Amino acid sequence: MNEFCLEIRSANKSFPGVKALDQASFRLRKGSIHALLGENGAGKSTLIKIITGVHKQDSGKLFINGKEETLNNPNDATKFGISVVHQERNLIRRFSVGENLMLNNLPKTPLGLIDYDEITIKSKKWLEMMDLDIDPKTVVSELTVAKMQLCEIAKALSLKAKILLLDEPTSSLSPQESENLFTLLKKIVRDEGVSIVFVSHKLEEVFNICDDVTVLRDGENACTSEDIKNLDRQKLVRLMIGRDEQIVKSARKIKNAKDTILALRNVKTELGHRNIDLELNRSEIIGLYGLVGAGRTELMKCLIGQDKITDGDVIVNGKKVTINSPKTALEKFKIGYISEDRKKEGLILIHNVLDNTSITVWSQIRKAFGFVSDGMIANKVDSYIRQLEVKTPSNYQLISNLSGGNQQKISVAKWLAAGTDILIIDEPTVGIDIKTKAYLHELIIKLADNGTSIILISSDMPEMISLADKILVMKDFQMSGIVENDHDYDAVSSKIMEFIHT
Repeated sequence: MNEFCLEIRSANKSFPGVKALDQASFRLRKGSIHALLGENGAGKSTLIKIITGVHKQDSGKLFINGKEETLNNPNDATKFGISVVHQERNLIRRFSVGENLMLNNLPKTPLGLIDYDEITIKSKKWLEMMDLDIDPKTVVSELTVAKMQLCEIAKALSLKAKILLLDEPTSSLSPQESENLFTLLKKIVRDEGVSIVFVSHKLEEVFNICDDVTVLRDGENACTSEDIKNLDRQKLVRLMIGRDEQIVKSARKIKNAKDTILALRNVKTELGHRNIDLELNRSEIIGLYGLVGAGRTELMKCLIGQDKITDGDVIVNGKKVTINSPKTALEKFKIGYISEDRKKEGLILIHNVLDNTSITVWSQIRKAFGFVSDGMIANKVDSYIRQLEVKTPSNYQLISNLSGGNQQKISVAKWLAAGTDILIIDEPTVGIDIKTKAYLHELIIKLADNGTSIILISSDMPEMISLADKILVMKDFQMSGIVENDHDYDAVSSKIMEFIHT
């Protein structure tokens, strides 16, 4: 009996200007959790799309349960029990949980109408499998991010998935939520005979949960189906990036510590924030930390005018101001916001790299010259695209054709080009590989050293403690406490968790 439920041998795949996979191989053992790792643009997404029938390899072979098969579309993959849960949620938010779970196989009454009672009965089975105590009639928009993630996995299992691909499944989860997810994944592997392909940039998770690992670098195998016990973190990093890991820690001493550029005084918002006080000094990095749902991102969206501040004062450079739109925030007060949700808020996927990188500088160029040309735009933004090592065949490549990590780099590049005084950076390294993560950390420190004031939102505790000068802890849409950061991880993380749990 073949021990591999899925095998790819010597797959090649090219797109215009890019060879995404070059003789790439992959073997998934039955009943295992297998890490698929690599830098952004290494070929992971392409390999996943071949496995799920979105793309067909140019050459090479694909085997399912030891038999060579051809997948022409995602429906073919589903028939073989292959399902994928993407990093971005794919549930229909206005539908109920049960409707989402049964969407591909809605039960019907004898009259041909949708049988909602049967939807409730059938979906309960899959929710119970994921230890989800949710009424199937609950509207998806009412769920937490963590529960949405588990519902997506339940939906995949409802399609009788035996091979489950998880793409950055913990990117929006708190550490405790991630641990709960891992417990459930181990359970479905053990009890349901599911085999899992696990894509993550968080190596501590890989060592926590995975049995085997395949690493891609520039479309080729750096290792194939290696037992995780044969590797440690440094060996794995060298396979991924070709050199040792660089860990960046801020050792900054802030000058003019009382040169306050932004202050919030007793702010309330329409989203439910109350009694919010915050001070940001010039060249300072302050961190906003809290569990998912604490209100950090929502507070910053109110600051830039996307949602309303209903009471209290916003003070920029010593003057009370009113900010009623992100456009006003940027053009009048030089406040920029790098969104955590690059696909919905950060980028225009049907436009190219040049258009997306230059969105924030069009008005600057137009004011100076009266018109905007591609040449002017390129002069303004090219250096930032190069600095961030965006992997693209040209500046005219559609953003939708880039890997998730390279899309994130463009989200950052457009705000670097804007030259803001205050930059809000929301989850900067979600979906980012180790090499780029270190570079972005260096870049954030350099920006602050050169005079930019930064508000950093991150759910990555080591990242927060490495970069922030001080950390504001949020809970239930209020400030819970302030931690002066001396970069002693154990002491600072302990203090942060005290504020979260009091």
